[in-house]
Amino acid sequence: NASLLGILQHPDGTVLKQLQPPPRGPREQEFYNKVYDSDCCDSVLLELREYLPKYFGVWSPPTAPNDTYLKLEDVTRKFNKPCIMDVKIGQKSYDPYASAEKIQQQVSKYPLMEEIGFLVLGMRVYHVSSDSYETQNQHYGRGLTKETVKDGISKFFHNGYCLRKDAIAASIQKIEKILEWFEGQNQLNFYASSLLFVYEGSCPATTVRLSDVTLAEKRGVPKGLLSGGDILEYNNNIHVIGSTENGKIEASVSKGLSKFYALHKKAYSKRHHSQLSLKVENLEPGGVWKSSTCIAQEHLNGNVIPQLEKVFCHMPAEVKDSANVEVRMIDFAHVFPSNTKDEGYIYGLKNLIAVLQKILDS
Repeated sequence: NASLLGILQHPDGTVLKQLQPPPRGPREQEFYNKVYDSDCCDSVLLELREYLPKYFGVWSPPTAPNDTYLKLEDVTRKFNKPCIMDVKIGQKSYDPYASAEKIQQQVSKYPLMEEIGFLVLGMRVYHVSSDSYETQNQHYGRGLTKETVKDGISKFFHNGYCLRKDAIAASIQKIEKILEWFEGQNQLNFYASSLLFVYEGSCPATTVRLSDVTLAEKRGVPKGLLSGGDILEYNNNIHVIGSTENGKIEASVSKGLSKFYALHKKAYSKRHHSQLSLKVENLEPGGVWKSSTCIAQEHLNGNVIPQLEKVFCHMPAEVKDSANVEVRMIDFAHVFPSNTKDEGYIYGLKNLIAVLQKILDS
């Protein structure tokens, strides 16, 4: 069904986005072609590439040569448990050439767009406790008001135990880079375009000082091995899944979150659960034990949870190299040449940063 704008996920690390009907599809294709032209020497466009998914041209299935797909980087691919949010940016989600009906339709979908400057189109959040995802569709975002938008967005950064302030801080930094780009260019205006946020939902591989021995005891380490100040190193085993078992190129269609990103093939969610294991590998100079730990979710029973909170939630934001977070611009069916700054988009970015900053400070 060509009208179902599904996203096909390709095992080679790309996604295929079906071209929308004219004029939107050709306009989006033209935008990518312009930005990724190998002869491009415009520094504004060259910098813009950093904030987009990589573009690999167009693709058509051999069986349907008239169906055209944009072949784009799958920004979620490097994540083990990707948490994904799609936020439409700008004060107007209709372009300058929209008909009165189209304007009316867009405004009525979310009358607060002008005032808030952004709209949450969907999210998918990994909850550590239940080892499952919670998803919200576009109705969730449209229900948010000026008063509730802060709590509405903080939901994306809450994993069931705690608020991932590290991911919020990293997101703010990345949006600020995009804002700088917008402040410095006056050749393109973006309407109904989105930011895609992705952060790692599984427990971080990190070194944590445990203030007590309880966690280690629960993990069956002999008593007396660890004293209060010792360091345990938690490593998340990440299994990279290549193509499918039978070697066929398989793609799954997502009707879910965004019109753009597939919410991860089943293969990704069925990663092998390693059994809980803690092996003491070596005694470091200075008497610090390094232990490599694999935590399987089934073993996270009630008693261990309070201890694990220390591991997940209380690392200072600086520790995490921008916390394994991606923020990319997507959806370019309504991008137009311009000779002014994109004030509506800038307004939306500044307001989104302000809301995230409030969540961080609260």
